[in-house]
Amino acid sequence: MDGLLNTNKPKGITSYDVIRFIKKNFHFKGKIGHSGTLDPAATGVLLVCLGKATKLSSLLMAQEKEYEATLKLGIRTDTLDEKGKILSRIDKISITEEATKKVLFSFIGEIKQVPPLVSALKYQGRRMYEIAREGKDVPRKARRIIIKEIKIKEIKIPFISFRVVCSKGTYVRALCRDIGEQLGCGAFQSNLIRKRIGPFLLKDALTLERLKERGLSSSLIPISEVFNLIKRVTSKN
Repeated sequence: MDGLLNTNKPKGITSYDVIRFIKKNFHFKGKIGHSGTLDPAATGVLLVCLGKATKLSSLLMAQEKEYEATLKLGIRTDTLDEKGKILSRIDKISITEEATKKVLFSFIGEIKQVPPLVSALKYQGRRMYEIAREGKDVPRKARRIIIKEIKIKEIKIPFISFRVVCSKGTYVRALCRDIGEQLGCGAFQSNLIRKRIGPFLLKDALTLERLKERGLSSSLIPISEVFNLIKRVTSKN
């Protein structure tokens, strides 16, 4: 069985838990993998490749991504999200809406971003989140990313909600951190929804319950259709 599943990962489970769900409920024993990890606290589009479609993983991961995020100003955490240990806290935040907008829009374009320590990136053959669990730190090089678009949805201090369109390799947690640092008060990511990976949209994504109802074969996007969808969106850009 070959093809792509556009799934809607729920909050509170890992990306690999989605793969475990598919293996268990459909007794799938072939090749399987996901393209682009979502943190347990995040929800939204998670593409799962089955069979020969696993060869498309790099192509899918290279696609432009769109997120809806909310950050909370005044608190820094070690994981850059709400699950982490609080490192610092500022209770009184005096920031104008104009200053906030100016800082957010300053991140549009090609920028360099230092990835979070708590991430699936590898250092000397080990996942960095494994090293972080031991209370250790590792040197992390800033990586080139592109923020194509930022649209502010709501500013209600200490919360800022925004939409971001970005290149592969972008950590929205790190973007929230950097916005907080530019505003001089720190910040962490309090919510994240992945709305899109390339042409694959959240509105078309299947919840795990819906996937179970429909069945695996009727939910798969054929490999030929995956190529056609990517070609279509690439030609538009």
